[in-house]
Amino acid sequence: MAIALSPTAFIDKPIKFGTDGWRGMIAADFTFARVAQVAAIAAQVLQDCYGQSSGSSTVIVGFDRRFLSPEFAQIAAESIAAVGFTVLLSETFAPTPAFSWAAHDQSALGAIVITASHNPAAYSGLKVKGAFGGSVPPEVTQQIEAKLGQDLPVASTPGGIHRFDPWPSYCHALQSKVDIAAIRQAVSIGKLTVFADVMHGAAATGLKRLLETEINELNGEADPLFGGGAPEPLPKYIPALTAAMQARHQSGATGLAAGLIFDGDSDRVAGMDGQGTFLSSQVLIPILIEHLTARRGFRGEVVKTISGSRLMPAVAELYGLPVHETPIGYKYIADRMLAAEVLIGGEESGGIGYGHHIPERDALLSALYLLEAVVQSGQGFGELDQALREKTDFTAAYDRIDLPLANMQVRNQLLTRLQNQTPQTVAGRQVVNCLTIDGYKFSLEDGSWLLIRFSGTEPVLRLYCEAATLDQVQETLSWAKDWASSGEQ
Repeated sequence: MAIALSPTAFIDKPIKFGTDGWRGMIAADFTFARVAQVAAIAAQVLQDCYGQSSGSSTVIVGFDRRFLSPEFAQIAAESIAAVGFTVLLSETFAPTPAFSWAAHDQSALGAIVITASHNPAAYSGLKVKGAFGGSVPPEVTQQIEAKLGQDLPVASTPGGIHRFDPWPSYCHALQSKVDIAAIRQAVSIGKLTVFADVMHGAAATGLKRLLETEINELNGEADPLFGGGAPEPLPKYIPALTAAMQARHQSGATGLAAGLIFDGDSDRVAGMDGQGTFLSSQVLIPILIEHLTARRGFRGEVVKTISGSRLMPAVAELYGLPVHETPIGYKYIADRMLAAEVLIGGEESGGIGYGHHIPERDALLSALYLLEAVVQSGQGFGELDQALREKTDFTAAYDRIDLPLANMQVRNQLLTRLQNQTPQTVAGRQVVNCLTIDGYKFSLEDGSWLLIRFSGTEPVLRLYCEAATLDQVQETLSWAKDWASSGEQ
């Protein structure tokens, strides 16, 4: 279907940073001129925030595999150099976490990464990482937004631009954290078969580099259209992986099989068991909590967003770990990692990070830990999940839907309604608690929960639910949709 756009539709659209970076449609609101402006200002704000602690004047610039990403990165590098900074510009695509690691490893001011993560092909974006190796907090991006209307000072002596390969140092850092030899041996003798759907994104070649052996990588070729879908680790976008793993299972092949799915810039991960069943991070994070605690001996706080499954705190309790809950957005988890001793922090969309690494979600590191858990336990993802549910006596189903609204006015009306007429019952069940740190999360009398949350930038209502059965989940989500529809009348 063709979309008619006014020639001026994006001219006055403000540059706004969301949960992780600024994103926009290529050639519409995401343009070379805007990238140059944002990159230069972001470098100056990074200097204001981290210059004294880092003692650096260097900014890392990296990019993913999207349309024009190398060109946008080049423009960003030139703009940053023009205002006096030294730039380390990547010579190749790489995962966003590799550039976060480079900022930390090179003791730089931070990193500017050209990526739109899991967004559809029409989008590009720009993420800002701090000297500590993670997403900058909201107050930093607010400073960037506040300076966008100002003239850019031109340095009397421009900085230089130097090329670097981000992969070697990044791979070495990840390899040092897991038993690579054991995973590699399991693959080589056929004990473990690894499938990886990299979704035409920046994780391509990643597991092969890390394991230094061949695996079954799917969609590893560059495709700026992402096969007509989006590089988001969801079941609807991974038909090839589902077919491959189901075919292997039906063939009666022996040994364990593990499927891993990476989003466009490799900071989100999902999984698939040997039968071809999709596993979101709602399943993977509990597996990781147990593995890091029971087999690796790590301790620390479990940080989860409010949309995370109740299985996470149940497993944390099993191993005597404290739990901290945050709003949705990995930057809130990163903030907590900088303030407390954290074992693992994760969000339901697939972003998972570790307190003993940099405060950044990293899909390839998560993949390595998951493969290590399979090798050391001798069990596949599905078996590990089932064992945890038995240990914690936990039974629940989960789902999420995004509900488009007519316009932002309807969004605001529904938000006002939530504030002034907060539901006391949901789908016939009493609300026993309502958490409002990000949207409205209703805990219900039967142990289920519903989260109603609005997009901050578009007329979309996000609905999340976990309940004892999938039927109850669908019933609750249906109630939420009806509630929203009644507010649009």
